[in-house]
Amino acid sequence: MPDTPLLDQIDEPRDLRRLRRDQLRAVADELRAETIDAVSTTGGHLGASLGVVELTVALHYLFDTPSDRIIWDVGHQVYPHKILTGRRDRIRTLRQGGGLSGFTKRSESEYDPFGAAHASTSVSAALGFAVARDLQQRTNRVIAVIGDGAMTGGMAYEALNNAGSMANRLIIILNDNEMSIAPPVGAMSSYLSRLISSKPLMTLRDIGFSLTDQIPNPVRAPVRAAAQRAEGIARSVLSGGGLFEELGLFYVGPVDGHDLGHLIPLLRNVRDNDVNGPVLVHAVTRKGKGYPPAEKAGDKYHGVSRFDVATGQMAKAKANAPSYTRVFSDSLIDQARRDDKIVAITAAMPSGTGLDRFADVFPDRCFDVGLAEQHGVTFAAGLAAEGMRPFATIYSTFLQRAFDQIVHDVAIQNLPVRFPLDRAGYVGADGQTHCGAFDIAYLGCLPGMMLMAAADEAELVHMVATAVAHDEGPCAFRYPRGSGTGVDLPDHPEILEPGKGRVVREGSRVALLSYGARLADCVLAAERLDLQGISTTVADARFAKPVDEKLVLQLADHHEALVTVEEGSIGGFAAQVMHVLAGNGVLDRGIRFRPMVMPDAFFDHDTPARQVELAGLDAGSIVATAKHALGIADIPSTVTEVADG
Repeated sequence: MPDTPLLDQIDEPRDLRRLRRDQLRAVADELRAETIDAVSTTGGHLGASLGVVELTVALHYLFDTPSDRIIWDVGHQVYPHKILTGRRDRIRTLRQGGGLSGFTKRSESEYDPFGAAHASTSVSAALGFAVARDLQQRTNRVIAVIGDGAMTGGMAYEALNNAGSMANRLIIILNDNEMSIAPPVGAMSSYLSRLISSKPLMTLRDIGFSLTDQIPNPVRAPVRAAAQRAEGIARSVLSGGGLFEELGLFYVGPVDGHDLGHLIPLLRNVRDNDVNGPVLVHAVTRKGKGYPPAEKAGDKYHGVSRFDVATGQMAKAKANAPSYTRVFSDSLIDQARRDDKIVAITAAMPSGTGLDRFADVFPDRCFDVGLAEQHGVTFAAGLAAEGMRPFATIYSTFLQRAFDQIVHDVAIQNLPVRFPLDRAGYVGADGQTHCGAFDIAYLGCLPGMMLMAAADEAELVHMVATAVAHDEGPCAFRYPRGSGTGVDLPDHPEILEPGKGRVVREGSRVALLSYGARLADCVLAAERLDLQGISTTVADARFAKPVDEKLVLQLADHHEALVTVEEGSIGGFAAQVMHVLAGNGVLDRGIRFRPMVMPDAFFDHDTPARQVELAGLDAGSIVATAKHALGIADIPSTVTEVADG
């Protein structure tokens, strides 16, 4: 445990505000050490949190939180914030079952006024807070902290544009830890930033504008407009913030985000000068600041497993099989070697999706569009329209952000964009916001969309090859986070027949029809049912759309009960099966049908295995559901009872 005598005196920000300003440097150092030590035991998002230590100290020292609202973007950078806001005693429960969330969460603390784990949301939300404040005639301040790549998302610019046209007081902190927006930070630029934000200059500015009010109409308006533009140009020349000035923001910066001697007076000026409209403070920071391994390898230390603080060496889980992400990457590289029309797109997740390895082999055919999923999908549509075979590789949860583009730019035009959906299903420590729950439902409703789900890593290899060969329209294939099941990978990928499933084991009384990664649990459940004298068939649907109608009807006609199992929300694969059963009159003939899906609830962070148990999608729950369908057992009243069963 690090030595933290000053931090030990701080339970909440009001304790921080009792300290002298000359003690803040030591507080920041202790806070950084505490963050490093905590994340070394839990894993999590380290680099971004280390980059905002000084900024976090300055904000809570100068502003009256929680009355003053701090809205953090992405949430990757909030571990120091959590330590200072009454949660230090639980910081070593980060991302663990029953512990602290890895992101901001409204239900966790009054210091988290807005939840965030997806990018580019802070300015939009903060503008809403500011307008609500003004309509309710309150006087608190609202601060948005945006950074860690969130400025690559278009929503941020939509919000800045809207905020710049309004007169609501709003402070926006641009935590610039990756971009090259401004000239280098130094003593001169810091001095100019303080000068621009100072009371004397602001007063002079107000006097100048008041003088223009004495000019008679109709000359007054053009003179005032010219004066405002001249003032904006002068500040742009001094600071380099022309883009933000053009959007209507009062730009201040850049300032060294790690130098409290510069940061504190600048933020105090911004706090005390009530500018009508938004002020943007440009703070330049370094991801991983203060921990050499993280400074040297920003991408590697963005999200980490447990590690040794002294060496930076991360703990590696022993896996008996490659990860699904690795299998996908290897398969796509193999296909791309034989097909020069294959291109790959990622939305700021090259390593998370495995496309960093693809880019190493095909640097001219891999495109990182930043945190801009909407643009990425339409970009892929343009590539497809010109005869390329694009793989828009986006996590299931992040693809939700581009649904309109999938509908309007891809599906309506029936363009063959391929959507590999990593992190489908429960994702463990990242919790609710990253859970891939809805893709089967939101893609399955689109005409012409082909949907596949890999039951194991061998099936994923086949599905990559099938997607390459599918030029008739858009398709998607989902696969989970983590290691595969350990099956042998095929030497020669098979192009699957669209809409054709497979029977894995034969039985006679109950049929379990799995879609995706729950197949192994279905096989285990069938073995347990057989031991209880209940003969069980297991089938792998492979496709949710087009669904294998022949297989569905065959299973329904030759078994007493049919149970579908999927790690997806209501309205997904089971809905497609029910449509087949109802359309063919099977439900009228009394088939005992039971859909097993994710509960209609958001699940907190935990291990993926525990989340599956709580959802009632593990082998034990499948056994209980099958027996209930046959009328020989009661179904537990809650999914928790299934798990505790």
